[in-house]
Amino acid sequence: MANETLRLGLIGAGGNTRLRHIPGFKAQDNISLEVVANRTIESGQKIADEFGVARVTDDWMKVIDDESIDAVCIGTWPYMHAPITIAALDAGKHVLCEARMAMNATEARAMLASSRRNPTRAAQIVTAPHTLKFDSTIIDMISDGAIGDLISLDARVTAGSNFPSYDTPFHWRHDRDLSGNNIMAMGIWYECMMRWVGPAKTVHAVGQAVVPHRKDENGRRQPMTIPDHLDVIGKLELGGQMRFSISSVSGHAPSNADIYLFGTEGTLMLQMDKSGEFTLYAGARGDNGLNEVSVDPAKVGGWRVEEEFVSVIRGQEQVTHTDFVTGVKYMDWTDAVTRSVREGVAVTLP
Repeated sequence: MANETLRLGLIGAGGNTRLRHIPGFKAQDNISLEVVANRTIESGQKIADEFGVARVTDDWMKVIDDESIDAVCIGTWPYMHAPITIAALDAGKHVLCEARMAMNATEARAMLASSRRNPTRAAQIVTAPHTLKFDSTIIDMISDGAIGDLISLDARVTAGSNFPSYDTPFHWRHDRDLSGNNIMAMGIWYECMMRWVGPAKTVHAVGQAVVPHRKDENGRRQPMTIPDHLDVIGKLELGGQMRFSISSVSGHAPSNADIYLFGTEGTLMLQMDKSGEFTLYAGARGDNGLNEVSVDPAKVGGWRVEEEFVSVIRGQEQVTHTDFVTGVKYMDWTDAVTRSVREGVAVTLP
């Protein structure tokens, strides 16, 4: 299939689809953007005009039912990820689904089951990109004993955070009916950290909605049921503990993110500064402190979501960033955190 034209349908052309996916697909050989399905013909037509998509519809099922379409890229909000993914896979189409995977782990498992019913179809979730540059280096350093045995992972994320603003508008990420159990960027960072230390075993979380209400597009006040400040502690499946904090309402935070891996023989720290730049530091037992790590260019990863998806379809590689099994694991975490916040209990992951 490497020399055959891959006919692609877009279902939901949100910001990431316009910024990343469409340009990424257009950079691949023998790709034809056949159709875009958006909520309105007018919004879809804007995408078609800008990017040269052949056809427009406001009915996503027309894309699913179109036998000429080989693959779909799903860029809707999470509430539609499961139904579209399952319908597309069962119709024999390859699927690239925007992150987060689903509303909850139940939906994610239904998506995984559909992918297993259709093993010849590529099934991929858009990957968490933040740490791609450093992942191979961190994994290799841990494997080579740079930190010894992991004692704890300690992460604080405040990217985009500031003092509470009570006039900020109601966004779809604040709406549990559209976003499900997803909380801020929690799942993205957890996916990144899973690559280094594996999944969590237990969680105990507390969260709050510091901004209790926001006004929707009609000026109606909507209650906030998704936290804007969250703290999680727990145990990791492979050993060690974790402490994870994420907030969108913390003023004067010194950096966007600080992630420490404390071990019996050394420490790693990945920092995202206020400009969004990442730096990796390391220090061993006996050192005076942490020093910047020079990353081998051969180990530097980067964004290749669309390239990977096309290569998987053409039988040139397997899905790694990100497969549905990994997606289920981060949705298990998401559900566990949500349950713990609601019930005030420690939760053991499946």
